[in-house]
Amino acid sequence: MQQTNSESKQGSLANAMSWLDARFPATETFEYHMSKYYAPKNFNFFYYFGWLATFVLVNQLVTGIWLTMNYVPSGDAAFASVEYIMRDVEFGWLIRYLHSTGASAFFVVVFLHMYRALMYGSYRGPRELLWLIGMAIFIALMAEGFFGYLLPWGNMSYWGAQVIVSLAGAIPYVGADLMEWVRGDFLMSEVALNRFFALHVVALPIVLLGLVFVHFVALHHVGSNNPDGIEIKKNKDENGVPVDGIPFHPYYTVHDIHATVVFLFLFCAVVFFAPEMGGYFIEKPNFEVANPLKTPEHIAPVWYYTPYYAMLRAATFPLFGLDAKFWGLVTMAAAVIIPAALPWLDRSPVKSMRYKGILSKAALGIFVVSFIILGVLGVLPAEKEYTILAQICTMLYFAYFVLMPWYTRVEQTKPEPERVTS
Repeated sequence: MQQTNSESKQGSLANAMSWLDARFPATETFEYHMSKYYAPKNFNFFYYFGWLATFVLVNQLVTGIWLTMNYVPSGDAAFASVEYIMRDVEFGWLIRYLHSTGASAFFVVVFLHMYRALMYGSYRGPRELLWLIGMAIFIALMAEGFFGYLLPWGNMSYWGAQVIVSLAGAIPYVGADLMEWVRGDFLMSEVALNRFFALHVVALPIVLLGLVFVHFVALHHVGSNNPDGIEIKKNKDENGVPVDGIPFHPYYTVHDIHATVVFLFLFCAVVFFAPEMGGYFIEKPNFEVANPLKTPEHIAPVWYYTPYYAMLRAATFPLFGLDAKFWGLVTMAAAVIIPAALPWLDRSPVKSMRYKGILSKAALGIFVVSFIILGVLGVLPAEKEYTILAQICTMLYFAYFVLMPWYTRVEQTKPEPERVTS
């Protein structure tokens, strides 16, 4: 009797799936992207972060929706509404901290995801378009974070946005008008707050979701890279299955569940015990309402913008009749955009850092150290010694990209193995 009931349920499920598949490619889509998508069998620790970025994106969307239910985007009520969420809304403090900590977590996992690409050559062919889509996601993410930064209407949010938006004024001829157009006023006001709210809550999430979807489609079309940089599609068995691949589901879905559990332990520890992270995640002046007449002692952005902010401040002298502020803006923009050129800068015969020469390894190490130092300098006052160090690190940052066609071509490399290694 029990067997008959079980068979009946299975038959009903099969009929339901047949009905759905006749109208929507549910099984075909699941097989293409999960159960019959073959990923390299030698994924390591650094391959967790693509999934974790997706997980944090979902957290940001869900918590953001709940925050907007009580947030009021007006100059008079924005700060008070955040305080209301924190104090009076049931579990509002938790939702707010999940969102604010999630912003920092998003950049942590994205930076590590991009570092993985630099190590293993995930930007190389046939993944050039995949890399460009990823760069578009990164730029959209930076814009999303910046627009959301103003919304609490705290004093640091106000003055940080004022400083960044004022950079548009350094653009020759159109700068003053452009700055006024972006703000919608002569100063940061309720007009800018409403604009930033609309961009943060509606426009950019749509862009991000679209780009992430296209990123996944492109990834599963060309296939995942691996630590050896070998294309597993080139070595298939008689059934057309890559001999060095395994189905993404269930093997890597379980793999990613482990990563999610560990990540949640660390993430929740920050949320419950150090959500402000000593002023690096939520700055102390942001617990005061925005005040155009009270400038914070030291204006600095959130930590994930500080490397680029340090490069902005590293430009201290005029050039070609244009002031230092303009060249700082150019330097910061170039620092964000230049990684998009990596597929065409890397001339090495191998993809993975495992088989590249000492020059590539040293260049990547110097690049990472310089980026970290710039991040630290971005939160420090613009004193002479710090500015000189920022200028040196900025040159090292750009040297990694500018010199890449040379050092990847002249260095001695190791031969790639025919099969992936464990």
